[in-house]
Amino acid sequence: MTLLLQLLVIGLATGAIYALIALGYTMVYGIIELINFAHGDIFMIGTLFSIVIFGWFGVTTTSKPPTGLMLAGIMIVTCLGAMLLCAVLGVVIERIAYRPLRNAPRLAPLISAIGVSLVLEDLGKLWKGDTNIPFPQVFPSVFLHVGPIVINSIYIFVFVVAVVLMIALQWMVTSTKLGRAMRAVAQDREAAALMGVNVDRIISFTFFIGAGLAGAAGFIYGLQYGSTIFTIGFQLGLIAFTAAVLGGIGNIVGAMLGGILIGVIEALVTLIPDTVLPHGGDPWSRAVIFGILILILVFRPSGLFGQQTPEKV
Repeated sequence: MTLLLQLLVIGLATGAIYALIALGYTMVYGIIELINFAHGDIFMIGTLFSIVIFGWFGVTTTSKPPTGLMLAGIMIVTCLGAMLLCAVLGVVIERIAYRPLRNAPRLAPLISAIGVSLVLEDLGKLWKGDTNIPFPQVFPSVFLHVGPIVINSIYIFVFVVAVVLMIALQWMVTSTKLGRAMRAVAQDREAAALMGVNVDRIISFTFFIGAGLAGAAGFIYGLQYGSTIFTIGFQLGLIAFTAAVLGGIGNIVGAMLGGILIGVIEALVTLIPDTVLPHGGDPWSRAVIFGILILILVFRPSGLFGQQTPEKV
């Protein structure tokens, strides 16, 4: 039971990262019905941006990290800097690779998204190499004892940061003028334009927010796992896409819950013994996740929290 609870904590933290990435997929699909397969690689670039910003403050994998308010300030600036740089990257990608194809057949922007994904992967490989890149471990590792459970403080930090960002996004979408405009464009682009909404600006803003959340996910991912690699965006991007589909693609709350649920499932699969699966459940966790994706697409394409809606024309 103790191991189960500890895996649950790890799954919640990992699932919160998946949820932040999944929000970018679901927001873009909800507003222009595009699966932005380059989104996972924006997350990967976010991990590299975080390493670079840490380096500006002299924080590296070999240096002794600062403490106290200095550390808190550096972490806040690094997180916000990674979010801003990824957000700008998302807007640039939308402007160059997607906007000219907005009225083209659906296959065209999909191919463009795959092309952008490959370009970002190659840029990451040229920038930092094709091997694992160490991430500065600046967050103090404190082990908290809650009864029989031992919890690393980094898991709490990752989960809290992710949840705060998700709550802020939900508030922005439901309670602000920009959020209302986003929902209007998602519901009917032409009608929103007739009501005075600048559709191009709102779509760019959606990419800005989604890519910014991916940058934050890259920052907390590096703190939790201690390294990154140029292919990590492809790997986690597919898992986050599964989370978005599980929750209901286009549904923001569904993406949040879907990401957390996928993280918990991935952690609990490791409990499967060798007698059930060869080498235990750990090597099979990704197979289980993508098996869930297949089942969802077959039996409930709208996801757990999505609604069946007529296709837009």
